[in-house]
Amino acid sequence: MKAVNAIKTRRRGAELERALLDEAWNELVEHGYAKLTMEAVASRAGTSRSVLARRWDSRFSLTIAAIRQQLARYPLEVADRGEVRSELLAFLERVSERTAVIAVVFSLLASEYFQDSSSPPRELREVLIDGETNELAAILHRAVGRGEIDSQKLTPSIKTLLSDLFRHHAIMNLSAPSKELRTSWVDEIFLPLVRI
Repeated sequence: MKAVNAIKTRRRGAELERALLDEAWNELVEHGYAKLTMEAVASRAGTSRSVLARRWDSRFSLTIAAIRQQLARYPLEVADRGEVRSELLAFLERVSERTAVIAVVFSLLASEYFQDSSSPPRELREVLIDGETNELAAILHRAVGRGEIDSQKLTPSIKTLLSDLFRHHAIMNLSAPSKELRTSWVDEIFLPLVRI
């Protein structure tokens, strides 16, 4: 009877992949990248290592897939609110929701990950956000279109300023910046630099 029930509840396809990535994520959170093994993930998921190996050729690729799945649970899209300040604050709030994921990613920075991948932190970031819309750029584009900010003032370093401030805070504190701090960044630093 148990075997019949097991067959009925067997996960396949996207459902199986989500479950495997959830277990990989749990392993990363609990034990870190240095102790992550394909065997441990398979054991947690109640499957075999070969099931994982068919999908991911290394713990590096499994780790990237697990982190990307977590990031996808916290979309950054901000609807047009007709006003740049509220859109920027909403964007920073959404980024803050990703802080737990970001903390795990930063823990990888000091681990075997970079020995395994032979890549600098910048490349890890690029791999993780590959395919995502640059929501901050979309917000700034809308603000330029509405005449709220000066496109000439949007130099490359200014365009990434809010993201850079957020990333610095998250790395140094392993936590999201407070709502008050995010508001200060927008009102006291960013908007005065770009307003018409």
